[in-house]
Amino acid sequence: MKPSSDWNKERQVKFTLQDPCQLVRKTLGDPVAEDMRYVVKAVVGEENFVDMTPNRSNNFCCGGGGGFLQSGFTEQRRAYGQTKANQILTTKASYCITPCHNCHAQVHDMAEVNDHAWETVHLWTLLNLSLGILGPNEREYLGDDLKEVDVFHPESAM
Repeated sequence: MKPSSDWNKERQVKFTLQDPCQLVRKTLGDPVAEDMRYVVKAVVGEENFVDMTPNRSNNFCCGGGGGFLQSGFTEQRRAYGQTKANQILTTKASYCITPCHNCHAQVHDMAEVNDHAWETVHLWTLLNLSLGILGPNEREYLGDDLKEVDVFHPESAM
């Protein structure tokens, strides 16, 4: 079974991608950023992916990593994260995909601070959605526009 973006052909929900600092800028670099984009485009559709600028190794930090998320300096973290929030807002994407847990928590918090201008979703959740294996309890992280998406793969019924 392969991931499919067919579920999003008519919906045309737009997605952007947060490049995590630890994974992209500090370790594996642009090759892993390209791999993530390959997967994202396979699950949401190339036409529904809007990249941030700058991106990959040059992307801005979300402001939640390195223990900052748990530091207790909420106002400072949010002030620093506003750069990332502005970057997401510029894409006009409905969803920001976050492969990293710290990024997910920070980007979700920044969505709340910005009056829920976007939904935040893990890459893993979208991959499972596109495979038709996303469980009911895993849908709580989706916006109302995607909570009922059901993907059926004929080959999985065999």
